[in-house]
Amino acid sequence: MTDDASGRAAEQASTAQRLDKWLWFARVIRTRTLAAGLVIDGRVRINRERIIKPSQTVKPGDVITVAVGTHVRVLEVVAPGARRGPAAEAQTLYRDLTPPRPPTSGDSGHMDNGGGQRDHGSGRPTKRDRRAIDRLRDNDT
Repeated sequence: MTDDASGRAAEQASTAQRLDKWLWFARVIRTRTLAAGLVIDGRVRINRERIIKPSQTVKPGDVITVAVGTHVRVLEVVAPGARRGPAAEAQTLYRDLTPPRPPTSGDSGHMDNGGGQRDHGSGRPTKRDRRAIDRLRDNDT
């Protein structure tokens, strides 16, 4: 092997990292064992190709698609991880390319729609409605 070829191999080894380890370092998944399980289950793709080996290497520039629970995350690898540090450090390992989820009609979110207003008489009475009912009942006796 020539010096140039061994230099490239050493450079690639320093920038490449095992997929399960990178997912754990980037805090995409809680444990390395769960990360390996995701990969084995076929819920991870690198550059649109399904991967089933946790030992598959990732390098900067790779796009990883991960299905965790009901969420699908698309992440571009920026750097390999050196350790599983705090969340702020983990976020420097990737660029999030996940498209924003469209709002659904049943998804109320954080009640940004005026404090949970609804049509009068629909559903359970509010606290205010219940107090008004109690006042009416007390006045009838």
